[in-house]
Amino acid sequence: QNVLRLLREASASGQWPQSSSARQLIIVETNTEGKEGETTEGAKDQGGSFSLGSMPDGKCEPHCNKLFPELFEAVFELEKSIAPGRPPSSTIAINRNAQFRPHRDSGAGAGQLQSMIVGLGDYHGGELAVEGIEHDIRYKPIEFNGWTERHWTWNYVGERYSLVWFTPSGCEHKPGLLVSQNYKK
Repeated sequence: QNVLRLLREASASGQWPQSSSARQLIIVETNTEGKEGETTEGAKDQGGSFSLGSMPDGKCEPHCNKLFPELFEAVFELEKSIAPGRPPSSTIAINRNAQFRPHRDSGAGAGQLQSMIVGLGDYHGGELAVEGIEHDIRYKPIEFNGWTERHWTWNYVGERYSLVWFTPSGCEHKPGLLVSQNYKK
């Protein structure tokens, strides 16, 4: 509930950042009713994706670490509470009303192994397909290898956030929850 509240606050703040150009290539433009290719006025601003956490040495930390410090800490606390036996991730991708085309992860996630994803919000549909197998992730986290397994989002309607925790190669010693402590107010 706390993370969903903070996501909604970030969304309403007008500070939700634009998705990177690489992520924009794999996000399907949809309208608020979930119809592909039929963007309604203002709907393009409703979707998007950004990261929080650590990056491998030599890469800049996500600027949103400073923009959303309370959310930064809360999403890594959530990971700890829903997957206590999972090694803590260093990085998280936060997606708002973003439907993804079939893809394998790349970029700063180089070398990651197990990703964990969960969906939050008031939506219907939006299952995650991993190698063609459909998974309901709404309040049901699953793990998969986003680097090697092709995955995508099915159509949905409503307010959909997805959180994807992962650890890029070189960040194993930089757990997100520890790093988030540096951004407390």
